[in-house]
Amino acid sequence: MTTYRSAWLDDDLDALRELARSFFAKELTPNIDKFIEQHHVDRDFWNKAGALGLLCASIPEEYGGGGGTFAHEAVLIEEQAKAFDTSWGATLHSGIVAHYLLHYGTEEQKRKWLPKMATGEVVGAIAMTEPGTGSDLQSVKTKAIREGDEYVVNGSKTFITNGSQADLIIVVAKTDTSEGASGISLILVEADRPGFRRGRVLDKVGQKGQDTSELFFEDVRVPVSNLLGTQEGQGFVQLMQQLPQERLIIAVGSVAGMEAALEVTLRYTKERHAFGKPLFAFQNTKFTLAEAATETRVARVFLDDCIMRHLRGELDIPTVAMAKWWTTDRAMSVADECLQLHGGYGYMSEYPISRMWTDSRVQKIYGGTNEIMKEIIARSL
Repeated sequence: MTTYRSAWLDDDLDALRELARSFFAKELTPNIDKFIEQHHVDRDFWNKAGALGLLCASIPEEYGGGGGTFAHEAVLIEEQAKAFDTSWGATLHSGIVAHYLLHYGTEEQKRKWLPKMATGEVVGAIAMTEPGTGSDLQSVKTKAIREGDEYVVNGSKTFITNGSQADLIIVVAKTDTSEGASGISLILVEADRPGFRRGRVLDKVGQKGQDTSELFFEDVRVPVSNLLGTQEGQGFVQLMQQLPQERLIIAVGSVAGMEAALEVTLRYTKERHAFGKPLFAFQNTKFTLAEAATETRVARVFLDDCIMRHLRGELDIPTVAMAKWWTTDRAMSVADECLQLHGGYGYMSEYPISRMWTDSRVQKIYGGTNEIMKEIIARSL
């Protein structure tokens, strides 16, 4: 294939890519089946990654991070996708949870939590979704009512990435009785607080190695200093400001997944023979892969433009909504076509393409459904 190199890459990012690729080859790939069976990565895996500087790469060094940018996170996301893994929740831990703390936390909160997140000592999660509330975050029912110098948290959350292993959870809750967005705050809840408990690790169609869990809060008391930031009622604004990076992260994983699916399918169709010749020799195979390669390149160029805009602080909400819905939609389509070219073997769990196919489906749902993305885009027209 024609060589293409993203304009935002540099030598430092190339070195990080090689480090991540080596780490994943040694510590991740041999254990993927184990992680899928147990529905979570080993806790020691977090510590090993932290020791190599693969956690919180875009967090400033003064808080224990790598001092990099979103580009560093993007490289790590790409390499994990190309290792055919969705088990490890580092993308949410480093690219989302840590950034809520960095951008909105008090100095005390940042110094307390970010260094431990960078080493893997603390695993982070964010609890938005509830059993009756998905993309409509203004309708959350979880409450954090102030009593003296404490908040008392009550409610339940579901579909929480890193839920079974998290030591620190950012909880989206109502701190007053106001309707809509104005009463929402973000509350830090440590997992060892009395009244907090974890539900089951959910049995999903795909991403089975990821510990996606239910969480329950029953009169959980936390100090008022656990409010993220210094003012109540800012939670919805904080969520809206950070969701574009979350959606860009999803787009990065989607495009890297397309590239990985194309790579393994090219290899398979050139090695696999039918009717006396390689599968790749058939016109249908070549045309299908030509279409997949074109869609993948278009997605990559669009994604690279979004990454460069984000690095300059210029990525707007409608554009990242476009990237999120289009790349996740195309990723599912490409994975489906590539699985078809594998024939019966594509439906076997031991073939990476089968996991890529099932794992890709949820990308059209989380981070705001693609229908919500189209609504956001339409409002800007």
